[in-house]
Amino acid sequence: MSIRLQHLILFCLSAILASVGLAEGYQPPRTADGKPSLQGIWTNVSVTDLQRKEGVDKLVLSPAEAARIESEDFYNKRIAEDAEPNSEDENQTLLDGSDLLSGGGYNAFWVDPGKHHGVVKGEIRSSWIIDPADGRIPFSKAGKEKVDARRAARRFASDNPESRTLSDRCLIGFGGTGGPPMLNVLYNNNYHFVQTPDYLMILVEMVHDARIIPIGEKQDIAHRPRQLHRWLGDSIGWWEGDTLVVETVNWQPQQGRSGPVYMSEEGRIIERFTRYSDKEILYEFTVEDPQYYSQPWRGEMSFTATEGPVYEYACHEGNIALPGILQGARAQEARGDVVTGN
Repeated sequence: MSIRLQHLILFCLSAILASVGLAEGYQPPRTADGKPSLQGIWTNVSVTDLQRKEGVDKLVLSPAEAARIESEDFYNKRIAEDAEPNSEDENQTLLDGSDLLSGGGYNAFWVDPGKHHGVVKGEIRSSWIIDPADGRIPFSKAGKEKVDARRAARRFASDNPESRTLSDRCLIGFGGTGGPPMLNVLYNNNYHFVQTPDYLMILVEMVHDARIIPIGEKQDIAHRPRQLHRWLGDSIGWWEGDTLVVETVNWQPQQGRSGPVYMSEEGRIIERFTRYSDKEILYEFTVEDPQYYSQPWRGEMSFTATEGPVYEYACHEGNIALPGILQGARAQEARGDVVTGN
C-alpha cells in the first residue's frame, strides 16, 4: 500500500470519527438568546491543587494512584481523626482550656476541601496546571525574588491595618477563590452563576465576592480606564462559538502582589468557560505576566454541578483581632524591635 493511500485512508477514518463525535456530541442547554447556559450552582472542590504535589510526575492519574494520594492527604486524615471521640485527657484540656488547639477545641468540622481528585474530561488530574508539563508555576528569577520578598515581609506585617493580609481584613476571598483564576481552597468552594445576554455574574461563596463580567462582541467591548484598580481585576467577556472567553487585566495592586497567582500591572489572564455536560463546566485559563513568570502558563479544572443555595459567608470585616495585633507591634517598638509593614 502506498504512503499516499495510507494517508487517504487515515483522512477518511478521521472524518468518519469526527462526524460520529459531532452527531453524538453533547448539546448544552441554551438561554433565550441562544447561548450555552452556564447558569446554576457549581463547585470546584477537590484535593487537586493548583500545582502538582512533590513526588507526582504526571498530570493524569490512574484510579489506584489517585486513591493512594487521597489516603495520604493531610485534611482527609485530619477530618477522619477529628471524627473520633475525644479521650479523657483531651476532654480535660477542653474543660480547663489549657490546650485548645491540640485538645480539639478548634476542630475540623468546618473544613471541606473535598476527598477526591478533580476529574477533567474523564481524566483524574494531579494538578490544575497543564503547561508547563511539570505542573509547577514557572516563576522567573526576578519574579521569584519579588515573591520571596513579599513572603518575608508578611512576618512583620503588624505595622498598620493596611499591612495585614487581605484575608485578615476580609476584603476578598482567601487563597485565590475569587480569582481569576478561581481556585479551590480549604472550604466554601461554591459558585453561583447568573447569566444574561449582557453579563455573567459569578457569586463566590468565600467572602461573598461577586464577579460582574460584561459580555459583548470582542471588537466592541473594552476595559475600564487603567486608573480604576478593581478587586478581582477588570474582566470583559465575549463568545467564541459555544465558549465564553473572559479577559482580565488591571488588578488592585494589593491583590496582585498577594498571590497565590501573582500579577503586576502588565499581567493578563484569559479564562474559558465551556459547558461540557449537564454536570460539568470545563474551566480553562492562561496566565501571562513578564514581571513574574518566564512564560505564559495554563491550567484547567472542572466546575461540577451542586445543589444550593449558596449561603452568605460572614467574614467579619473590621476583624476584632486587629487591635491586639497592632498592640503587639507597638510593644515591639517599645522594646526597640524593628517593625516592618509590607
